[in-house]
Amino acid sequence: MSTNKLRLGPLPRSEPVKLTVTLSAELKATLDRYAALHAQTYGERVDAAALVPHMLEAFMARDRAFRKTGEKLNALPAPPKPIAEA
Repeated sequence: MSTNKLRLGPLPRSEPVKLTVTLSAELKATLDRYAALHAQTYGERVDAAALVPHMLEAFMARDRAFRKTGEKLNALPAPPKPIAEA
């Protein structure tokens, strides 16, 4: 096991929502290599596709402009709920 820490740590458990994406063959191969290194580092095999949501979450969490915009959007009042028909 490697003593170096990857930017993406051990994966938390969460409720999945399906989203389909298309990757270039080069990006998929790179993702597979990252998954292999992640498994070697943390001792738990992980499918490359399982890494994608966590990578996206980490990316957005570190994007200052996105966080700044997100804070403004979170400050807006929630949209009204639709009125149920009788």
